[in-house]
Amino acid sequence: MSRTSPVHVHNGRGASRYNSPKLNSSQDQTLRSTVTGANTSKILILGLVLALCAVVLFGWIAEEMYEGDTMLFDEHVRAVIHAHSSPVLTRIMRLFSLLGSPLSMTALILVSFLLFRRLGWNRGAILLAVCMGGGVLLDEVLKLSFRRVRPVPYFHVVAPTSYSFPSGHALLSFCFLSVVASLISARLRNVLAKAAVLTGAAALVSLIGFSRIYLGVHYPTDVIAGYIAAFIWVTAVTAADRIYHGRRARK
Repeated sequence: MSRTSPVHVHNGRGASRYNSPKLNSSQDQTLRSTVTGANTSKILILGLVLALCAVVLFGWIAEEMYEGDTMLFDEHVRAVIHAHSSPVLTRIMRLFSLLGSPLSMTALILVSFLLFRRLGWNRGAILLAVCMGGGVLLDEVLKLSFRRVRPVPYFHVVAPTSYSFPSGHALLSFCFLSVVASLISARLRNVLAKAAVLTGAAALVSLIGFSRIYLGVHYPTDVIAGYIAAFIWVTAVTAADRIYHGRRARK
């Protein structure tokens, strides 16, 4: 079998250099796939390490909450936030709380799912459906496992009948907005546009969670636990999606 040898070229001054052979299209594609696979593996490992840390953190918060050791922190934060309340801020927080409500989230999920299918983002649509379906189930399982009684709400808000830990608004808004923002930003070429989408999603998630503390229907640790549980779940689903499609691509 013959192989391509480097070409020896004289530059006219007695010196010489070697020209490396150019890669053909199949070699170039193989090289790109190898580099992409290596980068994907690094991202997966980092995500799984962070998810493992999040599991430990969630377990610690849950244990402290169950033993009543978070109550001092929770009540202090609630009191500080409530001391800075105002009629205008209350109306704004009601809107953000409504945005994260089950009815609003259901409508947003359905619209996003149908839009992704319309655009041909079938993989993204499936990822969204799995994340949200599993997120709802995870929220219910955790609430029934810890059975934390809700705090007394402020501003004559009617407290939901479900348990308090973790916050469903925080968990589901994190799942929904992180998936949607990731799918959209991945298709944008402009760095500023990517940053705007991700920042906007993070701001919305934060405001929805904060609104639940402000209105008094959740303790701060409920919201924090909701974010952590959502991060763990989204990371697990995303990792499974990347591994599955990576294996299919190699076949």
